[in-house]
Amino acid sequence: MPSLKDLRLRITSVKSTKKITSAMKMVSAAKLRRAQEAAESARPYAERMNRMMCNLAAGLGEDAAAPRLMTGNGKDQVHLIVLFTSDRGLCGAFNASVTRSVRAKVRELTEAGKTVKFFTVGRKGRDLLRTEFGHDIIEGRQHLGRKGVAFAEGDEIAKTLIEMFEDGVFDVCWGVYNRFQSAMTQVVTWQQVIPFASAEPAPAADADEDEAAAVPPADPYDYEPSQEEILKALAPRNMSVQMFRFLLESQASEHGARMTAMDNATRNAGDMIDDLTLTYNRTRQSVITSELIEIISGAEAV
Repeated sequence: MPSLKDLRLRITSVKSTKKITSAMKMVSAAKLRRAQEAAESARPYAERMNRMMCNLAAGLGEDAAAPRLMTGNGKDQVHLIVLFTSDRGLCGAFNASVTRSVRAKVRELTEAGKTVKFFTVGRKGRDLLRTEFGHDIIEGRQHLGRKGVAFAEGDEIAKTLIEMFEDGVFDVCWGVYNRFQSAMTQVVTWQQVIPFASAEPAPAADADEDEAAAVPPADPYDYEPSQEEILKALAPRNMSVQMFRFLLESQASEHGARMTAMDNATRNAGDMIDDLTLTYNRTRQSVITSELIEIISGAEAV
């Protein structure tokens, strides 16, 4: 049984930890509101641009010269996974869930005979994959969005990816991130960014005619200049917008996950303090009782 001194030290230690987790919870809650507003504000623009890209691609003829970012390089051998995680821990399963999904995707691609490479955004993703896939991590970014995510950061990542694609480093590029749904829920989301693929789900193969008709067709627009020229200018811009969106979604999810994790840690610390205090009082009462028995026994002996 621990001594009274050990229990007092343990209670003091847990109280100090509770103060830290409570402070981290409040800081994350303050940051979450701004990050959530930024992520939700970016969604309509990114989704509308994605729809415009779909309309442009659908309207191209078979002989049209579409940019390589849209059509790819004709190969499907080397896949690059752009992984968005956090630079810091203490955010529950935020990083573990996305890396778990990445490992499942790697197994799937490897079994199909594909080669997989990684571009990590965030220190935790790089650390979690380094042991198993250290030689396959070819690029990385850390400490982004410390003072809020800026479009320039997403634009820089997009330009790097486009340069790597043009140099033949990879054939297909995937982005994987935690999409913010609520402070307690973050959804691991995959999106193919090179060659361009619509992020909107396609109707199932066994869907009936009414469900298939519910999917909106390409809008009958007339473009000036030509669709090929618009796509050539718009495809790199869309890459930057999507990377910026991934960063915003990942940061909002990180703050939500950290706030929830620190709230749970604070509650657990409070429960532990109550249990330790009860044990301390019982132990103290037992010690006092033993001392009284010794005093009484000594007095009777005299």
